[in-house]
Amino acid sequence: MEYLIAAQDVLVAAAADLEGIGSALAAANRAAEAPTTGLLAAGADEVSAAIASLFSGNAQAYQALSAQAAAFHQQFVRALSSAAGSYAAAEAANASPMQAVLDVVNGPTQLLLGRPLIGDGANGGPGQNGGDGGLLYGNGGNGGSSSTPGQPGGRGGAAGLIGNGGAGGAGRRTQCPHKLLMKCRRLCAQRLIGLGVPGKQRRDGR
Repeated sequence: MEYLIAAQDVLVAAAADLEGIGSALAAANRAAEAPTTGLLAAGADEVSAAIASLFSGNAQAYQALSAQAAAFHQQFVRALSSAAGSYAAAEAANASPMQAVLDVVNGPTQLLLGRPLIGDGANGGPGQNGGDGGLLYGNGGNGGSSSTPGQPGGRGGAAGLIGNGGAGGAGRRTQCPHKLLMKCRRLCAQRLIGLGVPGKQRRDGR
């Protein structure tokens, strides 16, 4: 059995894109309507009049077909937007009862072991460890990356019996004092050379 996952933000974005496409097509059809449906005959003869009438008739038929397509397009966009709202309402309605059930299930293990039975661990803040996942089922939270030089990133949280451990956070290295001193010396030497500071004169006069 295949499961369908509906992402509300994706549906809303798709509806907005389709709305923009419909507006662009409507503007193009309006711009082409007057020059094509009211085509004048090239001459006063019957052949020119017949050709102009043929092209004008085809243009009018195209405009009628475009109007039907635009109406269908608007119905589809409204249906897509309505579906996004329905999914959001259903998720909100299901969230509260499910959370109550999880609280009952996770209460004993959280109290005794400091860890839930089911659920993912929370991601850690800057330099903090990620939370452990549920003992039975759950992914560990990711460790927070360090924001202070020399401080390691937080470790990833442990996974449950079923799940994946969280990724460790990135640390920030401190610059080696010796390398920093050598860099300062190079910069000072370059500054002195740029100012034309004379060096020591040799005893032989050279």
